[in-house]
Amino acid sequence: MNAPAKVMLDIWSDVMCPWCMIGLNQLDKALAGMAGEVDATVRFHPFELNPHMPEEGEEQAAHIQRKYGRTPEQSAGVRDTLKQAGARAGYSFDYTGEGEAPPAMMWNTRMAHRLLTWALRDFGPEQQVRLKRALFDAHFQARRNVSDPEVLADVAEAAGLPRLGALQAMIDAEIDTQVVAGQQQAWDMNVTGVPAVLINGKLIVPGAQEPEVYADLIRKVLAREAAGKA
Repeated sequence: MNAPAKVMLDIWSDVMCPWCMIGLNQLDKALAGMAGEVDATVRFHPFELNPHMPEEGEEQAAHIQRKYGRTPEQSAGVRDTLKQAGARAGYSFDYTGEGEAPPAMMWNTRMAHRLLTWALRDFGPEQQVRLKRALFDAHFQARRNVSDPEVLADVAEAAGLPRLGALQAMIDAEIDTQVVAGQQQAWDMNVTGVPAVLINGKLIVPGAQEPEVYADLIRKVLAREAAGKA
């Protein structure tokens, strides 16, 4: 029996991006269906959708209306589409905290990207993926301020990372340089939106795809590699 094929999946993503969460669940489904066929490693890389977002953030509906020129009715339609897509992917965007739901907000994610870059560098891909999921949940389900270093440190600690290390990482100039380099890499590859998945450094898959699309493209890349070795 052949050993599973090694697959490196580099994903450019932002915590503010609901389609990034949907795409991650769809990719997970694809990989689950390829168990025994591939041995996949997932790594996240930074992409700030709103790098100039101020510290106080912006209410989500107002942000979408301003940035994309949508009416309130159109924005509501987009939210419904996202909720339905999330449900199909096995993820709920509904508020899960106690009491009345706070307003859905958009936040600056530079600190979150520093945290994720540190997690990958010092603790490896699996721990980084756990942190990424925890950040998605903190933003979409708990509606916490994921631009606040104390909130981010809480999330990191709950995901199994050292709180002090997380706080230090967010003010580390070397880590910030890595964040800038990660974004530059995306721009150099003409990645203009997220999620974007790079398979074995050879094929970029834009947007959140269905599980069978991810699986098909992974197999195509592996087939090309095998043919090149023949």
